[in-house]
Amino acid sequence: MAEMNTSPENGRSRGGRRSKKLSTRVDMTPMVDLGFLLITFFMLTTTMAKPKALPLIMPADGESTPIPESKSLTLLVENNNSVAWYEGMPVQDGQPVKLNRSNFSVQTGIGNVIRNKQQRVARAYGSADALVVMIKVAEGGSYRNMVDALDEMKINRVARYAVVDITAEEAKMLVE
Repeated sequence: MAEMNTSPENGRSRGGRRSKKLSTRVDMTPMVDLGFLLITFFMLTTTMAKPKALPLIMPADGESTPIPESKSLTLLVENNNSVAWYEGMPVQDGQPVKLNRSNFSVQTGIGNVIRNKQQRVARAYGSADALVVMIKVAEGGSYRNMVDALDEMKINRVARYAVVDITAEEAKMLVE
């Protein structure tokens, strides 16, 4: 508790009688102690920000599931915020498909490609959830860009996607 000390002044007055003035002093030591105790208590009992993790369901090992070409989109994640993409199979009629390039820009990035493909799949199959996106990280691709690709899946509400290994054909297509 705060304590108030009063002590009379020791002075003689000349002449008439003056009123007695008392000096007041408030001892704040207990208040400071209480403040430090509260700070210590809240520092020790608080929880810091918990890390948020993106739930990732990896495909099961075993036989691959055939997917119609019209429902598939493959993203080849490279370095420097670059992503190549193609629809269908990597080789058609004995020739590798032409890779399209994009980035993670909000206005003109890979999100627009995904939304356009979802619309075409929805018109053909009745639901945009039929779209299957395969994310493949190229040699030298950065972890950040892979996370950006996963974020695009979440932003665009892609129901079915998988992170799979890049094939030798696709790696060769990226070099060309």
